[in-house]
Amino acid sequence: MQQQARSTGHMLAMFTIFIWGTTFVSTKLLLSDFNPIEVLFLRFLIGYFILLLLYPRSVKTSSIKEELLFAGAGLSGVTLYFLLENIALTLTLAASVGIIVSIAPFFTALFAHFFLEGEKLSVSFIVGFIIALIGILLIGFNGSFVLKLNPLGDFLAILAPIFWAIYSVLMKKISERNYHTIGSTRKVFFYGLIFMLPTLLLFDIDLSFSKLTEPMSLLHLLYLGIGASALCFVTWNRAVGILGAVKTSIYIYFVPVITVIASHLVLSEPLSWAIVIGAVLTLVGSFISERRTKPQYSNH
Repeated sequence: MQQQARSTGHMLAMFTIFIWGTTFVSTKLLLSDFNPIEVLFLRFLIGYFILLLLYPRSVKTSSIKEELLFAGAGLSGVTLYFLLENIALTLTLAASVGIIVSIAPFFTALFAHFFLEGEKLSVSFIVGFIIALIGILLIGFNGSFVLKLNPLGDFLAILAPIFWAIYSVLMKKISERNYHTIGSTRKVFFYGLIFMLPTLLLFDIDLSFSKLTEPMSLLHLLYLGIGASALCFVTWNRAVGILGAVKTSIYIYFVPVITVIASHLVLSEPLSWAIVIGAVLTLVGSFISERRTKPQYSNH
């Protein structure tokens, strides 16, 4: 039974990362008509209503402490993570942002070491992280090692995976309380949208009917809202509940690999020797990190 649960957790995590690794295509195309905040708000608004249709029952918490877990998860994993990542993309190189946010597993392991039982930081995880990071650097810079720093943009990019690590730890704590996965994810989205509202006042928002009904834009928004948000956050949160925050976060290493493959197939972007070697190192590093990480598993 435990082995079957673990296998399910791995499949859910891999499925999630596959979708997340391809979302850059939709986001990139949408940014020609929408600003980053509009894309962020719309995708999670769509995701929230999809989850509401799937699970219309309310999720009642037993204490203010538990309610704060959901609020914290919405603030860290929905609002701050994506907001910081999107703003960083406007200030510094996309390759830099991609590399920096890919270190989320390290911060997750660090936070889990102190705040979760049974998920202690191991030497093998650190070794795997270093190998995977070298691979991610090769993929991100694509063999062109031109160092171009933007302090503010890079700082915001570093904050993003820190908040994702906080989200991962909070979702593990939520999963231990046996809430319905879809219902708990919807509740997290609710708080994420609430915390996102003030940011809409800071930017020039134009959600005109013509923009929202343009066929290709609508298609990409639905993909991000239904697939990358509603579906993938449910599958990811379930994987965290089964495998633990650290073991699930390791799958984030695969995002750059999937992204470059998708860019080659969809946008005909070339594959260089640096990308191929980087992909191999990333996979090897993730295998080393995952193999000996021994969190306590949940069967709920």
